[in-house]
Amino acid sequence: MTQAINTTTALYRSLPAMDSLLVNKAVIKLRQEYGDAWVKNQLNKLLNQARSQIAERQILPKYCATANTIITALTQRLLEEQRHSLQPVWNLTGTILHTNLGRSQLSESAISAVTKVMRHPTPLEFELEAGKRGHRDQAIGKILNQLTGSQSCCLVNNNAAAVLLMLSSVAAGKEVIVSRGELVEIGGAFRIPDIMRQAGCTLVEVGSTNRTHLKDYQEAITENTAAIMKVHTSNYHIQGFTSAVDEKALAQLCQQHQLPLISDLGSGALTDLTEFGLGDEPTPQQMLADGVNLISFSGDKLLGGPQAGLIVGDEALIEKLQQHPLKRALRCDKMTLAALEATLLLYRNPLKLNNELPMLKKMSRPLYELEQLGQLLMAELPEFFSPHFNLAITPSKTQIGSGSQPNTLLDSLALTFTPTAKSRYAVHQLEQKFKRSQRPIIGRINHNQYWLDLRGAEQEVRLINALREVGQKL
Repeated sequence: MTQAINTTTALYRSLPAMDSLLVNKAVIKLRQEYGDAWVKNQLNKLLNQARSQIAERQILPKYCATANTIITALTQRLLEEQRHSLQPVWNLTGTILHTNLGRSQLSESAISAVTKVMRHPTPLEFELEAGKRGHRDQAIGKILNQLTGSQSCCLVNNNAAAVLLMLSSVAAGKEVIVSRGELVEIGGAFRIPDIMRQAGCTLVEVGSTNRTHLKDYQEAITENTAAIMKVHTSNYHIQGFTSAVDEKALAQLCQQHQLPLISDLGSGALTDLTEFGLGDEPTPQQMLADGVNLISFSGDKLLGGPQAGLIVGDEALIEKLQQHPLKRALRCDKMTLAALEATLLLYRNPLKLNNELPMLKKMSRPLYELEQLGQLLMAELPEFFSPHFNLAITPSKTQIGSGSQPNTLLDSLALTFTPTAKSRYAVHQLEQKFKRSQRPIIGRINHNQYWLDLRGAEQEVRLINALREVGQKL
């Protein structure tokens, strides 16, 4: 017992003193770079971890072998703590617009626009010619009105905010009629009934889950009705014995009763997506032509821009939105507006969109290009993962994601990793090693295989090098 105590005491005494470490030249340099208090804090944590390990296991951690190894561990810890949380990753999950991975990647023109407004003062709310205060939605509003044919527009920070602002401005304290088949829930438990309560509206449900008729809306209209609302079921689809009322018929009904027809379009396609091999998607242009008075949609889904909520429609109603107190709380900042403007300008030439917008480029990428990439991967990588994993190129399906076009699955290929009988690693361990690479590689586990969907691949030479580095460390 005495020997154990003496051994433990000796281990404690072998730890260098904090004061001696702080005057080390390498540590002084770290203190100058990262800040004195922060370096002391991290160094203290390392020493406390070492003391805990001595107390629990009577051994000295490897990083405490010498003063130099402690400094190396400290340097590594400081670098890890300094790493940005929003670091680049490879999204090879098989979901292009992955909500958890940032949805749409921005175009190069949008990235350039954001960089410029970050570096310099910009006329965000200033009219240069008139020399007076302006409105931050005005410049983008002109472009959006041209693209959609709307009278006016309002911009907020996401589509949920757009729906809240529409309902709060148009129908607070009154009733809004919605089909039961359109009471949607999107990610994060955002539900139409909940947002209506927050906006101070009373929801009036009509029809059934699968069938709603024009007479259902008509019979629900009372003197307390403020609006009829259509909600695009962008993240699910009901098939079979179904019936829904289109916007044109509802617009005529609303006109008869002098009510606004408002729509939560959600995904926000501004062009015909069938030209890019995707499913048909309703557009704001068509809804405005059908007589819808207010339409909200997202900027970071099928539009391919930054997170934003766009509302287009009748000028008088848009003015009510702009004057509402919530507008200031929900407005976009200059970086969002710069990225959105640059993205919208690309839509003046729709034929070039699949070359300009990263998400459309990935979605419309021909299968033969993925086959060529697959052949390259199989020529370069298998030896680095042997003998632990067998690699193969496997047919796959890519989904759009973010609640957009749930019925559309794009033909794709995946690089799959299957553990061999001799492997020391399970699939979930391989997954962790991919996630810990310098630029994390995110795929999916499917039936004891790890899948990397190639439709999401980019910077392919760097990707191959990153995969090779993971294999070399097995």
